[in-house]
Amino acid sequence: MIKSFDGKTPKIAESAFISEAAYIVGDVEIGDYSNVWPGAVVRADFARIKIGRYVDIEDNCVVHAGNDMEIGDNVIVGHGAVVHSRKVGSNVLIGMNATTLHNSEIGDYCIIAAGAVVTEEMKIPPNSFVAGVPAKVKSQVTEKQRGWTDGHFAFYPPLAKRYKDQKL
Repeated sequence: MIKSFDGKTPKIAESAFISEAAYIVGDVEIGDYSNVWPGAVVRADFARIKIGRYVDIEDNCVVHAGNDMEIGDNVIVGHGAVVHSRKVGSNVLIGMNATTLHNSEIGDYCIIAAGAVVTEEMKIPPNSFVAGVPAKVKSQVTEKQRGWTDGHFAFYPPLAKRYKDQKL
């Protein structure tokens, strides 16, 4: 479901896939080949949310912000994650059921482990592997971990296209 709020209507690239069971409202922009899966909510009622290209917002995620938010390109937001950051860089994986709190910033090429809680206003440097509650930088991203975001092009965009072609 795609809805306007206070005169602001989501702008969604023609190539993007939005599940009919997702809820997108307000001042949202979604870039080329991005996808939003069932149960996900992207709610831009307080501030603008700009989502880049090739971004996967998986099932049951919540994307919301009190200040303008920007999510870069080639980002995977795993099932059930809550993203309330000010900025998520490009080539980032936010693991399943992870939470990023208000005004946090995540650099490029980061991995946020499943279940991690990135605290309010935390700034995560590029190439960081982050885990824990509260989240802490544990190490630099390894080549194997980087493959998790690099390899998603082969899977999610074609899958989203199949869903879109079947009008699901």
